[in-house]
Amino acid sequence: MIEIEVKVRAGHRQVKDALAQMGARFIGVEKQSDTYYNAPHRDFAKTDEALRIRCVNGASVLTYKGRKLDTISKTREEFETIVEDDAARSILLSLGFTQSGHVRKSREIFRYQDFIICLDKVDGLGEFIEIELMADADPDLDIGFHRGRIFGLLEKMDIHGSESIRTSYLEMVLGK
Repeated sequence: MIEIEVKVRAGHRQVKDALAQMGARFIGVEKQSDTYYNAPHRDFAKTDEALRIRCVNGASVLTYKGRKLDTISKTREEFETIVEDDAARSILLSLGFTQSGHVRKSREIFRYQDFIICLDKVDGLGEFIEIELMADADPDLDIGFHRGRIFGLLEKMDIHGSESIRTSYLEMVLGK
């Protein structure tokens, strides 16, 4: 799958009001704890990849995110699978992977049409909005079209696409 994602620093009150007016559906709240790993054979910080174990409500998901596919958004290939946290961590560490950082956040999730809208409050960083669309990995995929749809939705919420951030939460946490 290809995740087409745009992230912006934004106050949640303004966004929630706009989502309510648009008729977005509230999905739920998650407390997420993400532990990131780096490979022994290449530096993910240099290759712009990510490997993490995300723990949410007692369940864990291993996620690999490939290199970003454009220079404007955080669009990239993504693969996920459910894992048992301790076993997955032990496997990665035994294979020479190292923990590279940790991010904790509270995420309120909304759905509007085919968009997933996440209001993130990240420990030590503040409030953000992430809007994403998922698409099949198709060589004819028009990333610009879908990215434009996301920027259009941001404009409906009076947020300018020029404020988008390509830096990951992990990069922000480590940059402090």
